[in-house]
Amino acid sequence: MSVFFASHTARRAVAALRVAAAVVMTAAAVCAVTPARAAPPASVSTTPPVLSDIASLGKLIFNDPALSASGRMSCASCHSPAHAYGPPNGLAAQMGGPDLRSQGTRAVPTLGYVLNRTPVWTHVQAASIFERLTDADSPPSGGFAWDGRFNTLHDQALFPLFNANEMANRDAGAVVARLERAPYAARFRQVFGETIFVSKDMALRQAMRAVERYELEEPGFHPYSSKFDAYLDGEAQLTASELRGMKLFDDPARGNCASCHIDQRGANGAHPLFTDFQFEALGVPRNPELRANRDPRYYDEGLCGPIRTDVAKNRLYCGLFKTPTLRNVATRQVFFHNGRFHTLREALRFYVERDTNPAKWYPKDAHGRVVKFDDLPPALRANVDTVDEPLTRKPGERPAWNEHDIDDVMAFLKTLNDGYRPARRSTAQSAAATATATLAATKR
Repeated sequence: MSVFFASHTARRAVAALRVAAAVVMTAAAVCAVTPARAAPPASVSTTPPVLSDIASLGKLIFNDPALSASGRMSCASCHSPAHAYGPPNGLAAQMGGPDLRSQGTRAVPTLGYVLNRTPVWTHVQAASIFERLTDADSPPSGGFAWDGRFNTLHDQALFPLFNANEMANRDAGAVVARLERAPYAARFRQVFGETIFVSKDMALRQAMRAVERYELEEPGFHPYSSKFDAYLDGEAQLTASELRGMKLFDDPARGNCASCHIDQRGANGAHPLFTDFQFEALGVPRNPELRANRDPRYYDEGLCGPIRTDVAKNRLYCGLFKTPTLRNVATRQVFFHNGRFHTLREALRFYVERDTNPAKWYPKDAHGRVVKFDDLPPALRANVDTVDEPLTRKPGERPAWNEHDIDDVMAFLKTLNDGYRPARRSTAQSAAATATATLAATKR
């Protein structure tokens, strides 16, 4: 193993401080619009904030399928508001292109919660060569998309418009022509000026600016309305099963999930996003549902391509994908960057059984040997994390979780689903429920 993974847990802790600083700087410009904890206490009645003119226009653009070559695909087609701004189905990758028959190569990530708090792409390294060789290197972090290749929401929103597997527009002129024919074209001119469509590049840039403002201002992207948020604010109590699940989630010797999916309040009291925005190689099995994988020479190497290419010279990056938020994870039907798993239970089983029962997850070669980490070229498989619990175990050893443990972890993860409405109860009832749940959790 390289120095890059010499002490993964330690580097996570150190890097988390750097990430926190980057998040503060990145989010400073938008925190007045998008507070870290937007949901008010249940006892407070509020009127939903009114979107600005430009954000209201962005909402129309975000939901307009006519802006695609097929005329049937919008941003919301893949990032469905009704599905926590993630995919509305269990497809490993969504279908797009001019006829909606072209398959993407990666699962669609959610846009919920992360848009206004994602730090810019960075890889902090020690200035001294000696320190780089003797200290554990921190992983890169930040940027939008699975490979962090976009540093602005403008660029993130622009990419699908021209991607051949998505909205598949030919050029800026094609998009702007569709904007000029849109029912909201007059509104577009009102917001950006009567001559806005004279310059195709300017019109497209302002359209993406509108989408960006919508994503930042619309409370639905970050409502903080889960049971876990209510729990943090003293408005709800977790059940015994949920408390056990949280304990397993946090335990560095068991699930160790919180080392990457941070579940503690921020220094300013902000509710957690359940991601550290860093990059990790988990060795997820190759997915035969992806058409690209029919070519045995094709590999998705994450930070090393084939989509992102600017950092591919650092081979230690290869196979790394960004840690996603776990908010609303229990509502999803597809998991990991390649969409390999379609239920939360299956994804959790893989996480704890990857190394204890690899034959369950990976194919065998002609000699009957299990080919672990088969979705990466052999030369890059050493980049997969094998030093953090529970990824350190050997075949035949006991997994970190049994099925009852997985039940409890799933119960905890379901508390991250938005839309929770806490029941009103007396102070005495709340105290009694807390004591009962805590006692039950400690007896497990």
